[in-house]
Amino acid sequence: MKIFHNISSFESNSKSIVTLGTFDGVHIGHQKIIERLVQSAKADNAESTILTFFPHPRMVLQEQTEIRLLNTIEERISLFEKTGLDNLIIHPFDRDFSRLTAEEFVKNILIEKLNIRRIIIGHDHRFGRNRTADINDLTEFGLLYGFEVEQISAQEIQEAAVSSTKIRHALQVGNLTLANQYLGYNYFLTGTIQEGKKLGRTIGFPTANLKIEENYKLIPKQGVYIVDAMLEGKSIRGMMNIGTNPTLGENAVSIEVHFLDFDANLYGHKIQVNLYQFLREEQKFESLELLKKQLNKDKNQTHAYFNSL
Repeated sequence: MKIFHNISSFESNSKSIVTLGTFDGVHIGHQKIIERLVQSAKADNAESTILTFFPHPRMVLQEQTEIRLLNTIEERISLFEKTGLDNLIIHPFDRDFSRLTAEEFVKNILIEKLNIRRIIIGHDHRFGRNRTADINDLTEFGLLYGFEVEQISAQEIQEAAVSSTKIRHALQVGNLTLANQYLGYNYFLTGTIQEGKKLGRTIGFPTANLKIEENYKLIPKQGVYIVDAMLEGKSIRGMMNIGTNPTLGENAVSIEVHFLDFDANLYGHKIQVNLYQFLREEQKFESLELLKKQLNKDKNQTHAYFNSL
């Protein structure tokens, strides 16, 4: 997969089959469109091309937005890489770009820059200044400029109820099962392990503190999760706490992972933590001994969960 960080840097001698959008989450609905895109390009001896944007348009157009995204841009790239896509264009979204009329977008971007043969879009796609153009407008432009328009209907995507917004809500209320079902993979967090206060080590549960640099990444509901991560080439199971560690009298929210049957110096390592199940709410215990007792219960549940897979 070739990656271009601006439309102007895109170069190809082949015709393109194109789809476009923000693709936050690259969820099962997105995957359906991308699968069709890749298949269509192969059948037509063309190149499959996705035009996506960063930052997210709402981050630019709604200055007070509190939107949190399912993927960092690096995570989104890693998900696209698994699809068999030929070209990924990540265009910087700004106010000037948002002011392009629908026809300017089609003529200047799709025709002149992307050398489009066909565009494949979802059932509810809108584009152009203020998102005023729809599938009917796009079809007319196709007739005018000589490209095909293929629409994937809501009926074709059986999971049509899926949306990035619904997945965000599911994660925020702790419904990880639904979120993972909609995503088609386990929601994950990517960050760097940094040194903490090492209080977990004193009760037999050393933790790796995960620092996520991107402040727009959606952090799920606070609580305890069953997780795993690839460490030293192996999948290592663990449990993760998102919260303030109230028993230890802390205030700032942290993300801490206790890996089962694994103890190594991970400081400075960048890792991906995959979330499998929401285990319980974060609690304040009257003593460290009661906390340790609960953590042992969590550990047993974690073992039981993975053993049942």
